[in-house]
Amino acid sequence: MKKTNILFTCAGRRNYLINYFKEALEGRGKILAADNQPTAPALIDADVALQVPPIYDKNYISALKELVATYKIDAIISLNDLELPILSDHKQELEALGAKIIISDPEVITTAFDKWKTFTFFSRLGVDTPKTYLTIDDALTAIENEELSYPLIVKPRWGSASISIDVVENKEELKLAYKLQHIKVKKSILKNASSEDIEKSILIQEKIDGEEYGIDILNDLKGNHYGSFVRKKLAMRSGETDKAVSIIDDKFSEIAKRIAENTKHIGNMDCDFFVKDGKVYYLEMNPRFGGGYPFSHEAGINTPAIYISWINGNSDADRYNNFSADLMFSKCDKMMPIKL
Repeated sequence: MKKTNILFTCAGRRNYLINYFKEALEGRGKILAADNQPTAPALIDADVALQVPPIYDKNYISALKELVATYKIDAIISLNDLELPILSDHKQELEALGAKIIISDPEVITTAFDKWKTFTFFSRLGVDTPKTYLTIDDALTAIENEELSYPLIVKPRWGSASISIDVVENKEELKLAYKLQHIKVKKSILKNASSEDIEKSILIQEKIDGEEYGIDILNDLKGNHYGSFVRKKLAMRSGETDKAVSIIDDKFSEIAKRIAENTKHIGNMDCDFFVKDGKVYYLEMNPRFGGGYPFSHEAGINTPAIYISWINGNSDADRYNNFSADLMFSKCDKMMPIKL
């Protein structure tokens, strides 16, 4: 295998991905990690740590181009929802420099990032999903018509990392949460992402009380479906899976394949779904590695090794797939020394 240099952007706290890829490379190449914060923990474990401007800075893409040329980058992988639309829009010009940008087309990114478009996508596809409303008037009308009932979820339409999600139990709470979230969005990192329609930047959604699952839906670098890898969530913390057990179920795989074949997304896509009374409700799509990926990896699917194989033109992914059911794992914290 030739040497392969991979750059992770918005590396943040994803140390596990840095190390999984380093293990998969086996010294044949380097893992580079970039972040606008020089103290980002993931930079510690990378072979090369790099500071770049914030993603909304006018010089951000120029900085990435310089890194591609300087470090002979073979592939770029983003780890942040907010960055995905930016990289997708500049994919062609970055790839013209010789780096494979492992990211889906703009239409897929837009659909996944906009939770209203995600809802309409699932609905058109015949995939069950929680009832979702774009205005508070529509939600209140549905409640009056007994098509919707409390409790409800109020959340940003263009959200990330479970920022500003509220559960409301009555009309008063709904009105307060809806108004407060509009104020919060305008003051938060979500302001730029929500600028397309700031007045309709908050959604009201049916709350599904069921068993919660996460799934990694894996397509190859041409958008062809490879497989799906499911975990049943046993505990959550700060919006991420904290404890889970691996699952193999044909019903889940069939729905995942339908989604994959219609998005034709590139690489890994992290999704959440609920199961209530035997019915599967898909909640969202995140066309990137998510916080639940380590549970899939430890259960036997080595997606970093598969990525590297695909980057180098090899199609044999099965040798890296030993995914097994009924394996339970739990996350724990780790301290990272930061040089001042």
